[in-house]
Amino acid sequence: MDSKSIEAKFTAAKEKYGWHIRVFETLTASANTSDFSSTEEPDDFYDFTAEDYYRLMATKKEDKYLRTRKIREAEEATCSRRSKITMQAVIRVRFPDNYTSEATFHASETIQSPVDLLTKVVAHPELPFYLYTIPPKKQIKETSQDFYSAGFVPGAIVYFAYDMPEGEDGSAPSSPFLREDVLSMLGLEFVKEQVETSQQEPEPPISISSVVPEVKPAADKKKIKPKWLKM
Repeated sequence: MDSKSIEAKFTAAKEKYGWHIRVFETLTASANTSDFSSTEEPDDFYDFTAEDYYRLMATKKEDKYLRTRKIREAEEATCSRRSKITMQAVIRVRFPDNYTSEATFHASETIQSPVDLLTKVVAHPELPFYLYTIPPKKQIKETSQDFYSAGFVPGAIVYFAYDMPEGEDGSAPSSPFLREDVLSMLGLEFVKEQVETSQQEPEPPISISSVVPEVKPAADKKKIKPKWLKM
């Protein structure tokens, strides 16, 4: 697909869904397409272990405790104001079939924005769903929270799951989780072509002749004999 067709596809998706969308596949080494289903990992799979705790604390301890509380608060307040004005949040939503959608939001927008987008791009918008983060597994309930306050700046990966009661006869549908037209954007990258500037005919160089005054040779002075010289 040429660059113009790709650009047209991205533009059409932006007009239809309200955001620029990217789709890509995130297969793991042990993933098998025949094993894809809508079932989730058990909750204890996402338990926060002691190893996770000490690893995180090792990276945060120095930065957290060497600075005073007032300095940290001042820095956080400054960064918060600056980020809410200028920064963006790249949110990737990972689905159980290992496809991922990506959209870019302003840092001051709320988590409700990707939820609204998902209701437009998922294959079964009539079914209830929720988003969660790992580890540990934590369902995102405060959708009115902005991305910066939620810690989703400059970007975050969240996970999609159908909100189906356990033991219900009708199970959640299997893959695909995204609409067919959205999946057709798989692997496409929007690259703007460099616009060639019209080459103007070069103007003839302006020759600046340096005017050098003509220096006339000094007239030969007549040799006058001094009066005191007698031949």
